[in-house]
Amino acid sequence: MRQTGAHGFKGWASVISGVICALLVSAMAAATARAALPAEDSEAWSLRKETGNIRIYTMDQSDSSFQAFKAEALLDAPIESIMAVMVNPASCMEWLLNCTESYGVGKGSFHERYAYSVNDMPWPVTDRDYVLTIRTRGNEASGEVIMEMNATPGLRAENSSRIRVDRSDTFYRFIPEGNKTRMIWLQHTDPNGALPGWLVNTLLIDIPVSSMQELERVADQDNYQGYNLIYDESGRLVDVRQPDGN
Repeated sequence: MRQTGAHGFKGWASVISGVICALLVSAMAAATARAALPAEDSEAWSLRKETGNIRIYTMDQSDSSFQAFKAEALLDAPIESIMAVMVNPASCMEWLLNCTESYGVGKGSFHERYAYSVNDMPWPVTDRDYVLTIRTRGNEASGEVIMEMNATPGLRAENSSRIRVDRSDTFYRFIPEGNKTRMIWLQHTDPNGALPGWLVNTLLIDIPVSSMQELERVADQDNYQGYNLIYDESGRLVDVRQPDGN
């Protein structure tokens, strides 16, 4: 009887262990699926606004009440100046709509670094904050630079006066076209808390339009001039800096 009980316990333990493993695998798969942004060239994008040289598209997400957006624009600024803005951890406050606080956190490198930012929300809605992993890569042959940002909430303790966003994925592609830069921006964010999807979705148009216009303006400022894109022997982007190293 003791042996039967032992075998029974081991049998149930094996079943429970298998269920836990299956749940973990399912959770990991779901997390991977949530992190995936729609393809740039998907036919499901719906053009919502075209103003000047900026076009804004949106797309419903099957696992979220919040839409993803895609923004395309030809910015009147060279890619060197645009990237000088983008690699500055505090520049979020200069060009991104409603970004009121931003700075680098933790240890990182040019290719993978971390930043904290706050998104101001109109009263009585609670402000949202983000901890982001930022990955940057570029290729000298094509001249393109890609930046990807993903919410990594556990890297920093939460602030009781703000709601931490734990699901946000952003993709930027920068393509040099002479002295101008073509920018493609994809993003999907779940802002957490009691915010209706329809309300957030109505704001998705203004955010990239205003932000891209500001990015173009900020990149023209004196403090973002004179930068170079630095590549290693294999043509991989390794830095964005001024010739004197400042």
